[in-house]
Amino acid sequence: MARITDFREAGFSSLLEELQWRGLVSQSTDRERLAQALNGEPITYYCGFDPTAASLHIGNLVQLINMRHLQLAGHHPIALVGGATGLIGDPRQSGERTLNPKDVVAGWAERLKKQIGGILDTEGSNPVRFVSNYDWTAQMSVIDFLRDVGKNFRLGTMLAKDTVARRLNSEEGISFTEFSYQVLQGNDFLHLFDEYHCTLELGGSDQWGNLTSGLDLIHKVRGVDVNVFTSPIITDAQGKKFGKSEGNAVWLDATMLSPYKFYQFWINRPDAEMESLLKAFTFLPKSEIERLIEESKTNPGAREAQKTLAWEVTSFVHGEQATQSAIDASTALFGRGGDLNAIDAQTLESVLDGFKVAGENGEHVFPQSEAGARVIDAAQAAGLFKSGSEARRAIKSGGVYLNNVRVEDDEAVLGERDFLAGRFALIRRGKKALGVVERH
Repeated sequence: MARITDFREAGFSSLLEELQWRGLVSQSTDRERLAQALNGEPITYYCGFDPTAASLHIGNLVQLINMRHLQLAGHHPIALVGGATGLIGDPRQSGERTLNPKDVVAGWAERLKKQIGGILDTEGSNPVRFVSNYDWTAQMSVIDFLRDVGKNFRLGTMLAKDTVARRLNSEEGISFTEFSYQVLQGNDFLHLFDEYHCTLELGGSDQWGNLTSGLDLIHKVRGVDVNVFTSPIITDAQGKKFGKSEGNAVWLDATMLSPYKFYQFWINRPDAEMESLLKAFTFLPKSEIERLIEESKTNPGAREAQKTLAWEVTSFVHGEQATQSAIDASTALFGRGGDLNAIDAQTLESVLDGFKVAGENGEHVFPQSEAGARVIDAAQAAGLFKSGSEARRAIKSGGVYLNNVRVEDDEAVLGERDFLAGRFALIRRGKKALGVVERH
């Protein structure tokens, strides 16, 4: 499994020192006040996750990692799954959100709780507490909400929030529904302060305006200074946010993104990203991370940093068994060891997904074949050869493999047992050119 260490084991003198070194703190309230809170007696903190999709993604994973660091240090976590705010959605950078039905949001909320529970301790002396803001928000009448909560917010301050200001100046504008989101989130912090003496809220840096709304509300109505801090937004090579709103989400749910693809995402990160990703997404000690970074500079071909990163993050999210299956599938695929027949059907389909071809209607599908079909025809269907004569020449030169076994006869046909998991036959040209056909 991923190595989970607290700040002392990781080589730091304080929790905040470790979080800052790992690049996990972007904005915050007064650093001295925050450091004092984190280094003192255990406090209660929370982070909110809105069920606007069936899965969390790696942008949310950063928040969960921060929560895990605090939990390991003895602080008490609350995971708020936004049954109320999930029905509204926080304002996007551009465009209004689509509102989802209540039953769909409720179903997604349960799935998110299971994902969070796989990351944070749910048992023992310091388990995570799950709450839903629907429980206290749904009980409020419109009049109560406006009188008790709304009166404490000033339009000038609300309009100045970055996302709100950006949307107001855009063609689509912003609805009152999304505009009210910051009031609802501010009320969440107040409720958790009153109910559990929660004094710290975590979130992404794009949530700063929403986070400070609760901080300001508590100061105004309770006269107490609480804390918030944010983590940086994770972006792809083009600088786009990894998130569901951007259409490039790296999901945490194994049914939406297989452990194999999740593993491949991390192992394919470039050398230039290793330092920041190892610091942010693993719990490895400082000394080990520094060694891996140096190794990536002096011996980049070994890709030890990428392999370690992929193992640590994937086993943290999906467990050791699923991660090992992903590694075994990758090595078996290219004939570098391992047994193709040992790969389970779900993992196999995920591994082979990238070998689909364009169908008649433009959709990507697996090329079809059947038992008794010639290997050369299947290889053509898989896009490995332009003609049968080209395929024959490659077979005669010993350069064609069926399920990693060299094809000796240019008239060889596919047998019943050649379809892995009863579905797929893997054909390879040389060392790297792969293709697949699905049994018709």
